[in-house]
Amino acid sequence: MDLETMKNWAGNYSYSASELLVPESVEQVQEEVARSSRVKTLGTRHSFNGIADTDGSHISLQKMNRVIALDRAHNRVTVEAGIRYGELCHYLHDNGYALHNLASLPHITIAGACASATHGSGDKNGSLSTAVHSMEIVKANGDVVELSRERQGDVFYGAVVGLGGLGVVTKLTLNVIPAFQMSQTVYEGLPLAQLEDHFDDIFGSAYSVSLFTDWKTDTFNQLWRKSVVTDRDSDQAEPEFFGAKRAAVNLHPVPGYTAENCSEQMGIPGPWYERMAHFRMDFTPSAGEELQSEYFVSRQDAYAALGAISRLKEQIAPLLYVSEVRTIAGDQHWMSPCYKQDSVAFHFTWKQHGEDVQRLLPLIEEQLAPFQARPHWSKLFAMTPARLRSLYEKLPEFQQLLLQYDPNGKFRNAFLNTYLLDR
Repeated sequence: MDLETMKNWAGNYSYSASELLVPESVEQVQEEVARSSRVKTLGTRHSFNGIADTDGSHISLQKMNRVIALDRAHNRVTVEAGIRYGELCHYLHDNGYALHNLASLPHITIAGACASATHGSGDKNGSLSTAVHSMEIVKANGDVVELSRERQGDVFYGAVVGLGGLGVVTKLTLNVIPAFQMSQTVYEGLPLAQLEDHFDDIFGSAYSVSLFTDWKTDTFNQLWRKSVVTDRDSDQAEPEFFGAKRAAVNLHPVPGYTAENCSEQMGIPGPWYERMAHFRMDFTPSAGEELQSEYFVSRQDAYAALGAISRLKEQIAPLLYVSEVRTIAGDQHWMSPCYKQDSVAFHFTWKQHGEDVQRLLPLIEEQLAPFQARPHWSKLFAMTPARLRSLYEKLPEFQQLLLQYDPNGKFRNAFLNTYLLDR
């Protein structure tokens, strides 16, 4: 890969690394980290900002993507950190297991998703990081440490959503559940007003629920319901759901795009991993060049926050491919946007109009400010560092953890220094 032209997946961010290292073992990671003055792990490059950038060495774990062990006694799987969700899902399903949730894309690495609190949807489903039972990290001096829920207690919850600042995560052990069948049914035309009195009914109607809108009207274009099924029969979903009509054909979330790269719909049962993500592993899941932003608010503020966003729909719609609304269960991870609160996430997939989007984001954040909205760490936002820091009550403890694991700032960069350490 040409370092001079290396960009993120969306093409909006150019990396600054002086070299790209591709180790094949933990020992090689230790050697590279120990000799480097500045280093960051680079996953599948799905971040939209500089959180994963460095002016030193980039380490890619793409060759460290194996399943290490399956512990049937404790229902856990141990993997190398470079494995992608789509790769692990096949292995788990073949062995009778499943993950509790997936993000929209199965193409991302497990380590990167957990480090940034990436999530799927579902009232009872925490972010992907909540599946982590233990993790192995190569520290700045090259030493390997292992952190687990039992042994490290509170510090473990500070390290899992580590934002790449503690070291190179080389191994993770995840809690898994028995494999199951799912079906997915899509509805069209859900009025926003239905959420005022029926938010819990709508989002609690299935294992995972997502709403999509282009904000051209006060109606959600689509509602995706992913349900657990207990037999092989097709899902007998009702033809109408809170005013929305069941779709007659497979649909893509972005209006006007074909559904061939989307997961199976029409209530047809199939393996959990072929329904839970929105997009199929064997397709590139993009509407084209795009930008992304996402904001999290407490579940109790969901409808009011939607109303606030709606005030800007005339400014939002021309710049937007689609916006998605999802629910996430609260967690204990210090730097998770869902820390100690059941949350609702408002996601925006923008067209490649970077300057216009950057002018619009402060307006969206102003509308969401009364709800203490937290941005997704790896996506675009305009929030000041002081404001962002004020939203995380465990930030002082996390700052101390950063300094403990990396006293000389080998894993830090402009993003972490600006938003976490005020430097």
